[in-house]
Amino acid sequence: MLAVSVFLPWYGVSFTPGGVALAQQAASQVAEQFGNASTQAALSGLHSQFAGLAGHEIASLSAHQVLHDLNVILLALAALALLDALVPLARGAAPLPAGAGRAVVLLGGLAAVCVAYRMVHPPVPAENLLALSLREGAWLALIGSLMIALGGVWPHAVLPRFEPVRETSGDGFTAISGWTHGS
Repeated sequence: MLAVSVFLPWYGVSFTPGGVALAQQAASQVAEQFGNASTQAALSGLHSQFAGLAGHEIASLSAHQVLHDLNVILLALAALALLDALVPLARGAAPLPAGAGRAVVLLGGLAAVCVAYRMVHPPVPAENLLALSLREGAWLALIGSLMIALGGVWPHAVLPRFEPVRETSGDGFTAISGWTHGS
């Protein structure tokens, strides 16, 4: 979920009232310099539409588009956590090692801190003409990173430690099945 959320919308982009006023002023200057009377009349109708843009989302940005360094870090943390979680599964029926899951907890916690920082301190658009609001990608990244950390705690909290079966006598088949050669 963390890796996929990097490509989902993290921020919604909208004009601030100052940004709308600047756009109206620039449009008026262009119409005065280069437009005729019909252009100026059409532009006066657009002023009311510009005012309606303030506060409405006009675009969305993903972490991949905005957070150039952080998106690489989040993808690397997700890949390392996945790799660290899958290696014990590849070992088969062998018991989990004593330190299994601790690295996954650390990776998930580090990812959660990075995501929470960018949720609290989003990138600031130039001159406060645009405003950013949080979108679903940021929330999914936070949930995904917390789930990674929880997944690292899970093997120790839920799974009991299995001790290897010790044979008392005979071969392994006899110990498992209870069948003896004489019966």
